[in-house]
Parts: sequence; structure tokens; C-alpha cells
Amino acid sequence: MAREPTFITRRRFLAAALLLGTGPARASELFVIGNGIPGMSAEEVKEVFLGEVQFAGSLRLLPIDNAVVQADFLGRVLKMTPARYAATWTKKAFRDGLNAPPLKATDAEVIGFVKANPGAIGYVGAAPPGIQVLLKV
Repeated sequence: MAREPTFITRRRFLAAALLLGTGPARASELFVIGNGIPGMSAEEVKEVFLGEVQFAGSLRLLPIDNAVVQADFLGRVLKMTPARYAATWTKKAFRDGLNAPPLKATDAEVIGFVKANPGAIGYVGAAPPGIQVLLKV
């Protein structure tokens, strides 16, 4: 007959899992990357990701979110929680007919999208080789 884990055993397991880093990680640095976009300040990046600015000269900007480091990006650059960001885009969809930036699952997907699309702007948690870094936070 198998013995059920006690409360203490489960609690120790949870503590060990948290110490080993299985919880959500915080990126030490974030890199905002772009394709053919002039350098940008954090405020300008914020305006792009909130749909306030859609062009850089004649180049249409294509912001892309990154699921891996989105919470860090929202907190550091946009100064928003994920819930507030989602609510902001829900309002913009109804009021202005704008859609939130698409969400990619990994840094590699964001880098691939940015490389393939002039005007694309995204963010990653590791320094990407061979791609334009607009901002480091």
C-alpha cells in the first residue's frame, strides 16, 4: 500500500522546486530589437506597443510580443501589469479598431519574425547576434 505524502513533504517539495528555479524567471536584461527602424527611447517603444505610434517615417511598424519575457517587458518598459495591458488593448480594439501585437512563444520566434519583416519590433531576453538592438533595459 502506497503512503500518501504528508503536508510537510509536499511543502518541502514546493520549496525545493522554487529554489531550483522552476518558477517564472526574470530576465536580467531585455533587448528591444527591430528591422530597419531608427533607434528609439523607452518612451517611443512604449508608444509603439500601445498602438499610439504606427509608423516611423513611411515604414509601418509591426510590434510583436514575446510570451517568455512579456511580464518583465510590460513592467520595465510599459510600466503596466499584464492585466492592464490586456484591458488597454481590449478598449483599443472596440474604440479604434486596433489589434494587440501578436504573441510569439520564444525568443527565437520573435527574432525570426523581426528578421523577416521590415518595420518589425520585438523584445527578447538574450542579446541576439546579427540583429539591430534599439534599446537595452
